[in-house]
Amino acid sequence: MTELNTLGLAEARDLLRKGETTSVELTEACLKAIEDAGALNAFVHKTPEIAMERAQAADTRIKAGDAPAMCGLPVGIKDLFCTKGVESQAASAILEGFKPEYESTVSQQLADAGAVMLGKLNMDEFAMGSSNETSTYGNVVNPWRRGNDDAPLTPGGSSGGSASAVAADLCLAAIGTDTGGSIRQPAAFTGITGIKPTYGRCSRWGIIAFASSLDQAGPMTKSVHDAAIMLEAMCGHDPKDSTSADLAVPDFEAMLTGDIKGKKIGIPREYRMEGMPAEIEQLWADGTEMLKAAGAEIVDISLPHTKYALPAYYVIAPAEASSNLARYDGVRYGHRAQLAQGDGITEMYEKTRAEGFGHEVQRRVMIGTYVLSAGFYDAYYNRARRVRTLIKKDFEDVFAQGIDAILTPATPSAAFGLGEMTDADPVQMYLNDVFTVTVNLAGLPGISVPAGLDKQGLPLGLQLIGRPWEEGDLLNTAYALEAAAGFVAKAGKWW
Repeated sequence: MTELNTLGLAEARDLLRKGETTSVELTEACLKAIEDAGALNAFVHKTPEIAMERAQAADTRIKAGDAPAMCGLPVGIKDLFCTKGVESQAASAILEGFKPEYESTVSQQLADAGAVMLGKLNMDEFAMGSSNETSTYGNVVNPWRRGNDDAPLTPGGSSGGSASAVAADLCLAAIGTDTGGSIRQPAAFTGITGIKPTYGRCSRWGIIAFASSLDQAGPMTKSVHDAAIMLEAMCGHDPKDSTSADLAVPDFEAMLTGDIKGKKIGIPREYRMEGMPAEIEQLWADGTEMLKAAGAEIVDISLPHTKYALPAYYVIAPAEASSNLARYDGVRYGHRAQLAQGDGITEMYEKTRAEGFGHEVQRRVMIGTYVLSAGFYDAYYNRARRVRTLIKKDFEDVFAQGIDAILTPATPSAAFGLGEMTDADPVQMYLNDVFTVTVNLAGLPGISVPAGLDKQGLPLGLQLIGRPWEEGDLLNTAYALEAAAGFVAKAGKWW
């Protein structure tokens, strides 16, 4: 029989319903895989006792016939989600020892559906990073390797622990968050599926904030089918989150027909970046042909303000981060620096933040504070907000012309080596988000689907961008693309 931890959500659910396995057996297989994969540094707070307790409860529910789709399925939770009584640090030293007395809405919804929490997953500190090298827990390692090269690769960021854990079969699926591409980019780097739903589709309550107008939770899974199952369990209106949409949640799984005949797929000319690797260009062309062969109509489109997206994002996101992270001051919870005699509250703030925040977080807080300051608020922050409105209007205009989805590359390259960007200009690292940030700025749903391998044998992903609130239609288009691409490659186990 197939090793249970290698199953996807849909396969495992069907085996559970048939009585051919149990949640306890699935959970034990995943817990063993986690113990054997310490070299990946994906799980940072393991919760085997909670996992086994929930698995036993799930088996009881399944036997009683009271089993939602996610019941009994073992998953990982990104360290950005508050989990009651379990360390929730956002991979930052400033929150060391913080154990919330409450549960995030998304993780609670999964628990209510019977999902089994295996533990908390590594990430970039406060979700700031594209390579999972800013974590207080240390780097996450991608389970993939370049050919016969043993050099460790990045799994992407900020949801690198989630991506690595799913790709290495340590869990059946995981949850991540996406502020500028932090689900889709690591999904592409590790050969899995990751969807960022429309802003407001999943509650942000209990998710440690980075940039409140951009953050959105989403599933990271082994297939599009699995993404549809998990997303439905995560969605729903939450009165505790003022940005949560009061909309009915469709049956996303039932919408996966694979029929996209007559759908209009836009190909934006502005995403043809100067210096784009030939392999990415070819993958994009191949994906276009796959959708065309499946019956879709391919339409060239223009999103003219795309070139301003990265600069606007890296003004808005740090500004919101500066505001959100001001609460970490050493007073109420988390780390507090040792003070010298005579130190006052100002020194406590300064020393605590200097010790608790890593360099990337400090950089973004300083940028954000600068652009919000009296002399620069209009010059930078308000101008970036106006650009954001124009970017959103670009998409609205395209969708008004009848476009159903937009196809782009997910990333400008395959996974790079850990440490390779250490000495690079920070802007070079920010360019990893070049294809993804527009989706967050416009609040749209976007999904990354693994579609091929580069010449070094590393996975490459394609991104589909959908209409707001139409995740079901987007998932169905991704389902057709996944079937056409036929991507089944797995990382060779070396850990």
